[in-house]
Amino acid sequence: MQGDSSASALARVTLPEDGGSASRAVVWLHGLGADGHDFAPLFQGVEERLPGLRVVLPHAPQRPVTLNGGMRMRAWYDIVSLEPDAEQDLDGIRASATLVGGLLDELEGEGIPAERTILGGFSQGAALALWTGLGRPRPLAGIVALSGYLPADPPLAEAQRETPIFLGHGRHDGVVPFPLGETARDRLRTLGCRSVTWNPYELDHGVDAEEAGDLLAWVEGVLGE
Repeated sequence: MQGDSSASALARVTLPEDGGSASRAVVWLHGLGADGHDFAPLFQGVEERLPGLRVVLPHAPQRPVTLNGGMRMRAWYDIVSLEPDAEQDLDGIRASATLVGGLLDELEGEGIPAERTILGGFSQGAALALWTGLGRPRPLAGIVALSGYLPADPPLAEAQRETPIFLGHGRHDGVVPFPLGETARDRLRTLGCRSVTWNPYELDHGVDAEEAGDLLAWVEGVLGE
């Protein structure tokens, strides 16, 4: 099932709000039913520690979601179920990957190279960040997936085999169960991703101060001079 993913560009939140020139970027994809504002507080002020950083938080298109009774909401693709053998909306995933890829192309056109850009996300956005990032033709600075999973094996470009990947997941996650995160970790390594960092936390479906601190330190390490 597909939603309104034919839009030529994604509406977004951008930090810092006044824009300006940038030499590096973080593109962050929100979870099901949220929007780009959801993770803006996490990244507020990061550009002060990483001058020239732009944080881009796009809004997913509105679409009906089977898992939620067909209710329309912001979603990167349809979800029927989170059971391992559930049908996956690969058409919807590919459509949103094209949209996010267009955003990455836009940043490159503005002078922010792929190797200075991190693509990340939370939950459904994490799944799409993995799928999109691993298929990009030029190496990214890094890929982040928090509380995520792999709906299917993503396309893996040779350029991304050495890309650092940060995986974080709560041991008590009641939405995307912890074993789905472990499965994603193992599948990525089997596919040939050589720099996968696995970070388990004592939390539910969310991000706590410890995980946020680890993530921001990792971002600074990857994008720092």
